[in-house]
Parts: sequence; structure tokens; C-alpha cells
Amino acid sequence: MDTHAATPEGHNRVLLWLKKEALPLLVMLGLLAAARDTLANHYQVPSGSMQHTLMPGDRVVVDMRAYGLRLPFTDVQLMATGTPQRGDVAVFDSPRDGVRLIKRIAAVGGDRVELRDGHLSINDRPLADASQGEIEDFGTHLAQLDLGQGGGPDIAGLTVPAGKVLMLGDHRGNSLDGRFFGLVDAAALYGRASHVYWRRGDGFTWQTL
Repeated sequence: MDTHAATPEGHNRVLLWLKKEALPLLVMLGLLAAARDTLANHYQVPSGSMQHTLMPGDRVVVDMRAYGLRLPFTDVQLMATGTPQRGDVAVFDSPRDGVRLIKRIAAVGGDRVELRDGHLSINDRPLADASQGEIEDFGTHLAQLDLGQGGGPDIAGLTVPAGKVLMLGDHRGNSLDGRFFGLVDAAALYGRASHVYWRRGDGFTWQTL
């Protein structure tokens, strides 16, 4: 006689445990994963292309609701919740190879762009005031540029089409950005980076971007 054979009572105990313990845990984990995919997420900065705003290793909070509410685990937008703004720091997938990047929205649809020696002009207005050093004023955001390696490739006479955005790094001479991979669909932006919450050497912090 097999003393290890399962009994109806044993099956019932397992089913009861699954119902009372495992199922709620799985549901909670699923909800947390969905919230992370559609509401808020985080991103670790891989390079110095956004210096001085972001440093390599920085960990940032990404607001997934900034530009649109998506169906969890898909790119299907359920509802528009905002529009990309000049100066936003945004996370997106490179149109060239799909690598997830973080850059600044330098220009939006309809903007006329000039970039000379790393200095940006939008609609014939220079964003940097010589009296303030290498700081570009986007209105709602200030960008502290790093031009220690020059300004990188120039842009002359570009008008951004509707529905597109130009993504640039603040470290203009050391950034693989829209000057190399082209414009990005505004609807494809993954989310807006809102805060740095951890920085190497400083530990936990809460720096608004």
C-alpha cells in the first residue's frame, strides 16, 4: 500500500491554501507590475550624455502618466494625459536600435531649430544668456550644459514636424542623440523623468528635474 498517495483531504488543503494565500499574493504582484508599467517606473542613467543634469549611475523616477495612459505591458495608449514640453527630460526607445535612452526634449512640433557650437536657438531665440554661463532656459526648466568636449554636430534650419520631438543631451559634445538617430515620435515617449532619487556618492536624494 502506497502511504504517500494523495488524499482528498490533502487536495482540499492545497486548494484552500492557494485560494487564501497564493492567489491574493499573485494578484497583488500583478497589480504592482501593472502599476509600474503604466503609472510610475525608474531608470538608471547609463552614461554621461546628460551631464550636468544627470550623472552616470543616477537613478530617476519616471512618470509614466505624463504623456499618456497605456494598456499595461503594451504600447497601446488608452488616454492622452499630457503633451511633451520643451525642456522635459524624457525616456524613450532609440529609433535606430531600440535601446532605451534618456535625453532632454529640445524642440517640439512646429519649432525652428538652430544649434551652433552646442548652443540652442528655438524660433530665432537663443536659450542661453551669456551672463548666466552655459545655462539654457526652456521656460519651465533650466538646463546646465556641459560643453567640456565641445558642442558636437550643429543643426541648421530644422523645422520639427507635427507629432515629432528633437531629443538632445545636455553634454552636447558627448551625446548620441537626435543629431544621429533623427527625430522621435512624440507618442512613443515612454515617460517623463521627474526626480533623481539616488546618486552615486550621495546616496538617497530627491532632486527635481
